[in-house]
Amino acid sequence: MPEPLNPPPLKLPPVSLPPLQHRCVVVTRAASQQGEARRLFEAAGARVLDLPALVIGPPDTWGPLDDALAELEDFHWLVFSSANGVEAVEARLERIGSNLADRPRGVKIATVGASTARRLEQLGVPADFVPPAFVADSLIEHFPVSGWGLRLLLPRVQSGGRTHLGEAFATAGARVVEVPAYESRCPQELPLATAAALRADQVDALTFSSGKTVQHTCALLERSFGSDWRAALDEVALISIGPQTSVRCMELLGRVDAEADPHDLHGLVRACVAGISRPVRSV
Repeated sequence: MPEPLNPPPLKLPPVSLPPLQHRCVVVTRAASQQGEARRLFEAAGARVLDLPALVIGPPDTWGPLDDALAELEDFHWLVFSSANGVEAVEARLERIGSNLADRPRGVKIATVGASTARRLEQLGVPADFVPPAFVADSLIEHFPVSGWGLRLLLPRVQSGGRTHLGEAFATAGARVVEVPAYESRCPQELPLATAAALRADQVDALTFSSGKTVQHTCALLERSFGSDWRAALDEVALISIGPQTSVRCMELLGRVDAEADPHDLHGLVRACVAGISRPVRSV
């Protein structure tokens, strides 16, 4: 009787590892805003280290914002460029027994960015207009009505923010009131774990979510590493969330290795995958 043939070996499908497996990614968002970024990067397999490059706090004075909100019915549009502005306006309205949901019926809301729009939805105040791309230029280009004769309120960061929105709307014939709604200040020092990972050349990518995170990160690195601080980033991919952040990277760091598209956290994760070029270190 012939011997039975050995069955062919079972072919298993290849195991697909998460795209950032064995990678270390540093997130520079404000401490209060790091949760979602950490979740997305960890879902992609990354080890995430925090570098909260912003401390969000009140402006030097609430006067201009409070005065504008007292006359909110005189505005046609309330334009938010960050979730921090949403938080500040909601808090100041609550002080006078109101909120964004109860704003005057003639006041519409426009927003730049998915996270800003999402925060409004959480408050039960969906934006009337969100541009197709999450950058200020897209909001201006696709704004649903002519700016001529409109009165716009733009709550914004006290220092270092873009005046491009206000200037563009003013050029279009709008009457623009820009008021400081919050300030983003620089922390005192790098987290110890993040500084240690940079010294040990364990960081694969450093992600930036705004021009200010670039500016403050540079200051923090200089405090920790001295005048040769840029050497700590020689093997680190620099990942930007959008065009203006990329401009700041070029100004202060001389390069940017990838830019998010779309300009949100999901795009930032994908840009991180594309921007890391060095091989995975043995683990």
